[in-house]
Amino acid sequence: MSSRIIAVDPFDLVVFGGAGDLAYRKLLPALYHRHRDGQLPSVARIIGVSRRGMTDDEYRSATRSALEQHVPAREREGTNIETFLRRLHFVSVDAQSESGWPDLAKVLKAGEDRIRAFYLAVGPELFGVISAKIGAHGLVTPNTRVIIEKPIGHDLASARAVNDAVGEVFDENQIYRIDPYLGKETVQNL
Repeated sequence: MSSRIIAVDPFDLVVFGGAGDLAYRKLLPALYHRHRDGQLPSVARIIGVSRRGMTDDEYRSATRSALEQHVPAREREGTNIETFLRRLHFVSVDAQSESGWPDLAKVLKAGEDRIRAFYLAVGPELFGVISAKIGAHGLVTPNTRVIIEKPIGHDLASARAVNDAVGEVFDENQIYRIDPYLGKETVQNL
């Protein structure tokens, strides 16, 4: 069986929780592998978002450390790390206040015509809050997607509340609900 590379349209991936454990341990290493394998368009940007105050260079340095820890040395060859790190940007945003949202809007302005995906690597209690702020700041375009991880809420009522809050900003065809447990090592032997 042969593999083929499927062309990916230019995109901006905005990772809320971009300076958190999930991003450093799983998301950024996976994106690095896609970059290394030539599966990301040259103009694709990855924008980490967190409450932490951090510059682009500090974010790139922290990501470099995470890649050194979570990607085997044999997979970090050549200039791949350096070219991947140049894709990374960081914006400090407080999801529950107005702090940083204008800065995020300014960064995204440069890619208005691209696919824009918001990955919410945060607790489900923030899914609705972040979605509302994304909408209120005019960051939703026809090419916008939002990715949320299950479990969504802690019971049926809270799951419905989260889905309703996200659905007030995004059309159903823009919402991607993923199950991170399907990719975990302990589930692979089922």
